[in-house]
Amino acid sequence: MNMKNVLLPVFYLPPVSWFSVFLHAENEIVLEQFESFPKQTYRNRANIYGANGKLSLILPISHNGKRKLKDIEISHSEDWRKLHWKSIQTAYQSSPYFEYYEDKFRKIFDVNEKYLLDFNLKGLEIIQQILKTEKAYSLNEEYIKNPEAVNYREKFSAKAPSEFEMEEYYQTFSDKLGFLSDLSILDLICNKGPESLTYIKNIKQLY
Repeated sequence: MNMKNVLLPVFYLPPVSWFSVFLHAENEIVLEQFESFPKQTYRNRANIYGANGKLSLILPISHNGKRKLKDIEISHSEDWRKLHWKSIQTAYQSSPYFEYYEDKFRKIFDVNEKYLLDFNLKGLEIIQQILKTEKAYSLNEEYIKNPEAVNYREKFSAKAPSEFEMEEYYQTFSDKLGFLSDLSILDLICNKGPESLTYIKNIKQLY
């Protein structure tokens, strides 16, 4: 197998497409921690399927003048963990597998980390436990503008359509509002359960 180095951004409960790159057998994963924190990206937001369509859960950031992702602190001035967990429960409590994974999901929001990077990595660890994967990764040691690794830092846009092709699957509100592609990994797990990993492996990148 020809391994290739892939540089991935670190996201909050990442979209399904992110996992298709992260878990690809030929990809040796390096996670980016030194980039300047870009606003309005999946680094601190996750999209789930609410009763009225796509719902963005936005993780509040402390504005302390620090710019590097690894130094970005979470703001705890509001109880966002309680709000996010309530939104997830409301969105997925009637999905086929939510009850099965609920206790593990809840652990993500029991974590009280100071830094966004640490919180996101803890969430990734719990998602890997749920998917029964043990994909190894490393963190980069400096910011390189034009890395030799395949660079995915700008590949996943929270605003533009996904660059990945995905088969439709049943979602809790899809009868009413249609299929929403490439939501947070939580959506896939709640609706596909043990089949999630097979689904991820069949995703194709369009360009």
